[in-house]
Amino acid sequence: MNNKIEIEQICDIARAAGKAILDIYDTGFDVDRDVEIKGDGSPLTIADQAADKLIGEALSALTPDIPVLSEETFHQVGDTRLAWPTYWLVDPLDGTKEFVKRNGEFTVNIALIEKGKPIVGVVYAPVLKTLYFGVADGVAFKQLDGEAVQRIQTRKLNFDQVDIVASRSHLSDEVKQFADSFNAQAKSIELISMGSSLKLCLVAEGKADFYPRLGLTSEWDTAAAQCVVEAAGGVVVDCDAMPLKYTKADILNPWFLVVADPTVVCDCEGLIPV
Repeated sequence: MNNKIEIEQICDIARAAGKAILDIYDTGFDVDRDVEIKGDGSPLTIADQAADKLIGEALSALTPDIPVLSEETFHQVGDTRLAWPTYWLVDPLDGTKEFVKRNGEFTVNIALIEKGKPIVGVVYAPVLKTLYFGVADGVAFKQLDGEAVQRIQTRKLNFDQVDIVASRSHLSDEVKQFADSFNAQAKSIELISMGSSLKLCLVAEGKADFYPRLGLTSEWDTAAAQCVVEAAGGVVVDCDAMPLKYTKADILNPWFLVVADPTVVCDCEGLIPV
């Protein structure tokens, strides 16, 4: 699944799902009528459901022998997924809170998982009309709708300006502590607030140095963007400096760090002086 034609097909599916989301986003939706709260307290909209149906049907038609797991079908699949060596992992609308708030910072995430590792990743932000995609052991790209594809790369750490991405909805004391660990060496530190998997993509395209996610996420939240980050030259690691893995018994991710410059020594508490 790493040749150009197939990647373009996955990108097309993500764009089509984005259009389905925008058809609802642009025409308006009633929060009381069109948004329900799931058992874990997270919102579910008719846009999530429309995108999930479109992506599931399109991937199943394209690769009928590869199963599809999404946020919306997880409870139907259950532990069956643990026996899948290869499967699609989908978040049809990552950043539903951003969708409901209408700030545009939500994405469509499609990843191909093989032996616990994301090997293809596509992230599409419909409102921003921006696509990110990458292949394991390959390179990463960004494309604005209607414009040429551009290769993206992470950047080397420069202590003149350290940019740290923080979740718009989850800025914790631990993240503030992580940022404070750079005070002794950095001339300037900036916290950049962003929603959904766009936080990882900012690191991938060289616009930020770190994204410390010191809170729980699920595998579908991170897989596609992790592949983009890694293809762009960065790393996504847990607090023991091990790459984030998939197809775990527990679908929740541990705390993790997205690091643009893999030569930097840090952990979940921040920079480690060397």
